Amino acid sequence: MLGVMLTGALLFAQTGAVVTAGTSEANESVQVAYEELSGGQAAEAIRALEAMRAQNPGDPAVLINLGSAYAEMGDVARAEESYRSAIESDVRYRLELADGSWVDSRHAARLALRNLENARLAMN
Repeated sequence: MLGVMLTGALLFAQTGAVVTAGTSEANESVQVAYEELSGGQAAEAIRALEAMRAQNPGDPAVLINLGSAYAEMGDVARAEESYRSAIESDVRYRLELADGSWVDSRHAARLALRNLENARLAMN
């Protein structure tokens, strides 16, 4: 899956990231709970993303959004676990950041993890 490009955007919030996904080859959108996350419905997003994770356990977009949903709910340990799973996943593809740049999904997950850690430090 290294050659798959996402046509959506990776939007960084204070504590995480939100991904919308679609393949450039088929120009199809893939639901990764973007609507729920952007609408502030983290609990609903977690339910949807955990179901997706059961089907595709190594999908970085699912894992990054799951981390963001957990971060939104204040579950920092699960958020960190999700981001680390995205970093360690054998599945890789490029994601578009909010600034229009494209990065490897592992890099995007590292940025999300760094944002989570920075937010945790800011609270201390």
